[in-house]
This record gives sequence, structure tokens and C-alpha cells, in this order.
Amino acid sequence: MAQDDTQASDLNVPIAPRGLGILLVVGPSMVWAAEYIGSGEVVIATRTGAILGTAVLWAVVLGVFLKFWIGVAGARYTVCTGEGMVDMFDRMPGPRHWVVWIVLVVQLFCAVMSTGALATAAGTFLHSLVPCIDMRLCGLAAILFAVAIAWSGTFDVLKIVMSLFVLVIVIGAMYIAYHVFPSFAELAAGLTGTLPAVPEWASATEGVGDSTWQEILPVLGWGAGGFASQVWYTYWVIGAGYGATAGRGYGKSADLTHLRAMPRRTAQCIKGWCRTLYVDSTIAMVLGILVTGAFLVAGAGILGVERMVPQNDNMAEVLSEVFARRWDKAGGFVFKLCGAVAMVSTLMGQLAGWPRLLADSCRICIPGFDRRLVWKRQFHLFLILFFCTSVLVVCCLGTQPISLLKVASILEGILLIALQAAAVAFGLFIVMPRMLSKEAYEVLKPGWIFAAGLLGTFAFYGYLCVTQVPQVLLDIFRMAR
Repeated sequence: MAQDDTQASDLNVPIAPRGLGILLVVGPSMVWAAEYIGSGEVVIATRTGAILGTAVLWAVVLGVFLKFWIGVAGARYTVCTGEGMVDMFDRMPGPRHWVVWIVLVVQLFCAVMSTGALATAAGTFLHSLVPCIDMRLCGLAAILFAVAIAWSGTFDVLKIVMSLFVLVIVIGAMYIAYHVFPSFAELAAGLTGTLPAVPEWASATEGVGDSTWQEILPVLGWGAGGFASQVWYTYWVIGAGYGATAGRGYGKSADLTHLRAMPRRTAQCIKGWCRTLYVDSTIAMVLGILVTGAFLVAGAGILGVERMVPQNDNMAEVLSEVFARRWDKAGGFVFKLCGAVAMVSTLMGQLAGWPRLLADSCRICIPGFDRRLVWKRQFHLFLILFFCTSVLVVCCLGTQPISLLKVASILEGILLIALQAAAVAFGLFIVMPRMLSKEAYEVLKPGWIFAAGLLGTFAFYGYLCVTQVPQVLLDIFRMAR
């Protein structure tokens, strides 16, 4: 055993922890969870719970569970090959770089929209905590703080800050839900997949339509984050040094020479890191379901009872006022603090993730980009770009946080998910076998459960894109005018 350990170390693949030791290296899940537990949970899930009640709890569970398969399958590919999801996309068959070009164009637009929406929402919650400061200034402060944390580009700093933020969010969410926890019969009924009609009192409210899907799609879109969140999880795995990613750093495609000569003992060592990955990613999934479900339950048990729906111009004030009325000032403060922390943590995750994603996309699609700019310079340039666009959105559209969040959730969290699930399945089951030696693939061959999970995700989100998304987007734009 000692001989195998030495040989694995010579090949730069550290020995994977076992048992409780796995918990000591958990970290990517904290960044993943802190990034996607934000606007969709605090604002959208709470608002949806107020309108439709706990009957749509299934949307929370299904949205997080289905996207979990993209994240864990993509990260498993990364652990085995050492490269991130964007490089995997470049190995798809067809015209040169066609998938990466789609990712580059669409994600650049989504990045501008989503970071601006998050900065606006963060400013709204921070303003509710310190009403003497203008909401736009609060939004600018949130952007500056997020940029400062992301600027170093190192995973350890991000992991520590995001882990603390996750702790605050989870404690706050559980505290909120505890006070209005429904019966187990109601919870069970909410998992049956029913589509309740929008109640008359809610449809009479400005900004609320008659379509049930208009309220459910944003929950499904933000659940476990969008397309980019699943890509970013592979970056957090690289940062943590799981498996074949150890010591490689960012902005590099796989070393095919090494992979095609990989001996069985190294593959067995990497398989141990796959088990670590499963624990890590499952923690993120469970946190996402618990926290999102808690905010939806709180919206149903508090705002729904009061027949109140937060609007663009009074979102944080209405939420905190009603919560405070039910549990005194402590309840309102907890909700506002939890909301502010969730928004800022998501903004930090986005500003740490999108520059990496776009830098990789430009490296692949634009010859010479990587040769002329070192990775750190690429990262900083995109970070500055998103800082500027976020400031512009906050200053110009700072009074429309809910509308921005709903549109961003559909564009980022639904439209490309089916394509992403198909691409990850192709990469895991078709591309990876060609990259590894035969004996290594015998050890690292993925199980059928990954195929089933990715197929289910592709089918469900593909159905939504065809049947529901076009009409819902038209309805949102019509009401926002």
C-alpha cells in the first residue's frame, strides 16, 4: 500500500481522504451552495410561496435535484481528466468550437443581466437594514465588497468567506421556517406535482399574472443555480485540487499524454476522490433544498396568510415588515440580514465564476487570447467589466429587482440547461473513454445513475423550453412595461 501511495504522489494525484476525513476537504460545495442560495431563495421562493403556497414545494425539490446531476457529472469528468466543463464542451462533435461560442455569447449577456440584478437586490436588502443610505449606494457597496473578495482569484479565500455566509443563511432560513412550519400532510401534498391556480387576490396585484408557470419557472430556473453555476462547480473542484486537478490551476485543457498512459493504481486513487466529490456535491444539494424550501414555506405561512405579494419598489420592506409583525423586530431583522447575506454571497460567487468561464471561452475561441494575457490578467479584466456593467444596471434599473431576477432566472437557469445536460452526458460517456487509458477507464467508468439523471434533466428542461418559456417571457415583459 505504501508503494502505491508513493507512485500516486509521483503522478501528482494525492491520496483521497476516507471516512470522516472527507469532511475536512469539503469546500467546493460551500462555494456552490453560497453562490446559488441567493435571489431565487430569498425573493423568488418566498414570493412564490406567498402566491401559490406549499403546493409547489415539488418545484424546489425537482429543480435542485435535476441540476445536481449536471453539477456532479460535470465535476466527476473534471476530477478524472483535470479540465473544467468549458474545455469538455470544446470536445463536442460538429463545427469547431460551436458549443463554446454559444456559451460565450449567451453567458456574456446573462452575466451582465444577472450580476446587475443581484447587485440591485443586494442594495434593496442592505437599504432596509440601513435606511439612511440610498438604495443605489447600498448596491454599489455590495458590488465593491464582492469584487474585493473575488479579486485575489484564490479558492481558499472564497471558500472561507462563502462558508461563513452559508452558515448565516442556513441558520436564518431554519429560524424563519420553524415559526410557520406546516403539517407533514401539507408538505407531502406539496410534493405531488400539482399546479394550483393563481388565487384571485394575488392576480389582482400589480406584477402578478394569471399563469401559474410564470411564478414556478423562476423557482425552477434559480434552483441549484443556472447553467453557469454547474460550470463553476468544476472550477471550485479544480481550486480544491480533487483527483487529477491537483496542482494544475485554471485555464488549462487536459494533459492527454498523461491521461492515455494512466495506470490502474492512479485511476483507483482518483476514484477515491470521486467518492469525496459525491459527499461534497450532496451537501450542496441538501442545503439548496432545505434553504429554498424554508423560504417558500415562510412565504406561504406569512405572506400568503396576510395576502401580500412583495413588489419591485417595496420588496425588502414588505417582507421584513410582515415578518416583524409576526415575531416582533427580531424576525424582521433576521429576514433582512439573511436576505442581504444571501444576495451578496451569490454576487461574490458570480463575480468569481463568470470571469473564469468567459476567460476559458475566449482562450478556446479566440486565437492568441491566452498567449497575450496571463490567466490572472484575463480574470481581472472580466471582473472589471462586470463591475462596470453592474454599476450601470444598479444606477439605471435599480427600481426593478424582481422583474430583473425573474427574467435572469429563465435566461440563465432554463434555456441552456437541456443542452448542458446533453453535452455533459456526451462528455462523460463518449469523450472521457477516449481520453483515458483502457485500464484507467475500467476503474473510472461512470455508472448508469449518471445517465438516468442527465436524461431526466434534459427531458424536463427541454419540455419547459418548448412549451412554457416563450409565453412566460412575453408575459413578464408585458407586465414590466
